[in-house]
Parts: sequence; C-alpha cells; structure tokens
Amino acid sequence: MSDPVRAKKHLGQHFLNDEETAEKIGNTLSFKGYDHVLEIGPGTGVLTKYLLEKDVALTAMDLDQESVDYLKDHFSIEHASKISSKSFRVLYADFLKYDLSQLFGDEQFAITGNFPYNISTQIVFKTLELRDQIPEFTGMFQKEVAKRICEKEGSKAYGILSVLAQAFYNAEYLFTVPPTVFNPPPKVESGVLRLTRKEDYSLNVDEKLFFRVVKQAFQQRRKTLRNSLKTFQLSDELRVNDIFNKRPEQLSVAAFLELTALIQKDLTV
Repeated sequence: MSDPVRAKKHLGQHFLNDEETAEKIGNTLSFKGYDHVLEIGPGTGVLTKYLLEKDVALTAMDLDQESVDYLKDHFSIEHASKISSKSFRVLYADFLKYDLSQLFGDEQFAITGNFPYNISTQIVFKTLELRDQIPEFTGMFQKEVAKRICEKEGSKAYGILSVLAQAFYNAEYLFTVPPTVFNPPPKVESGVLRLTRKEDYSLNVDEKLFFRVVKQAFQQRRKTLRNSLKTFQLSDELRVNDIFNKRPEQLSVAAFLELTALIQKDLTV
C-alpha cells in the first residue's frame, strides 16, 4: 500500500512504515519530568500514533504542508481512537527556526522523531542550546551519526558532537534500524539514540570558550593540541603541559573541561 503522503527528496524524507519499529521508538522516552513532547518530522504519523497513547501533551512539527494536513485530518481528537494524550496539535514550521518559547514558555519538554538526515546534527545543536528545557531527547538518525554522538574518546568517530552532547547529556545508542522499513528506503542503516540530561549539567567553565576549544581542536584532529590550539595564543608556561601533547580524540569530556579551565585561567592572567 502506498503512503498517504508523498516523500519529498528536498526535505530528506524517508517515511517509516514499520509498526514494531515505530512502537519501539515511541517507548524510548520515559515521559517523566515533563508534560510536553515535541515530535519533529512526523511524516505519515506512524510514530505519532504511539505517542498519542501516552499521557502527555503532544506537538507534531513538520515542514511538509501535505504531511501537516494529513495528520490534522487523520489524528483529530474527535475522530481518532486510543488517544490518551492531554492535547495534540500539528504545526507547519521549521524546527531550526521556530521560537519554541511560543509553544512551551519556560516549561520542560522532550523531543523525539524520525529526523531528516540532512538536518539531524543541527537538531542536536539546537537541543543543546535549549538544554535547560529539554531533559530527554530520543530519535532516529543515520546510524553513523547516532553512533558518533554516543561515541567515547579513543575512537576515530569521536568528535565535536560527541563531546558537546555528552557534556550535558548521558548518551545511549539504543538500536539499529534497517533501510527496508522505510519508504523510500535510504541507502544506509539508521540508528536510534537517547540523550538524558545529567542531574548536574553545569560546566563550571566559560561555556562559549568550551565550545570554541572543542571545535578548534577537532578542526585539525590529526594535530596535537599544541598545534591545533595555536590561535588561542597561550603562554609558553601552559603549552608545556602534557595535555597539549595529545590529540583531541584522546581527551574525555572531563579532560576537555579541564583543558578549558586551564586555557580560561591562562587567558585571564
């Protein structure tokens, strides 16, 4: 049977059409500590259906007007059965540009979805910006990206996204999804992950400096930190520290925070 909404290549759409996978993703959130859930890229609503069974206020957001119209019609509170959610709304909007305070004020909310591959990393970066309001985040990415976000130091896949996400969240790679459960099937496998905000996610260093240090270090990841961080014009006294003999993938998140603290102190002397 064909999908009720046509997948659009320019939006990076691959519609999930497997009920078991959709239900598994719907159960990746704990639904604790928040009353609102935002689903990004609901497409034909195969995941939406399972989220509507949960006792939360659900908002589905899509940049595809055809999808929005279909969801509004197909999942209207008046016509759909098995709806347990406190409320349901569908928005035609771009998550990356939308001011979410219009939806949630300063309340806590979770994010989930089958994310378009072409904007998935940007979705994570925006989530990090809004971390004070997002205690939990789950979703489907290209497998390689999901693995990278959850990767630990010592791996070639470990990078900017790994460090920044894990500075604020505990990251878990949950399961792999084959291309066969999508229409049209992507050329790669997908992976589902969960980010759970740490109880104490304060950095105790200058946040902007931390982001700069991490990004600068990995932009020249084959070089030692002594070479890749030259633009900071650090003192000779600091540059002899053993940590600068290492390459960025050798540093844990905690070590990056320690490095930032050293640089912060050096720059204020």
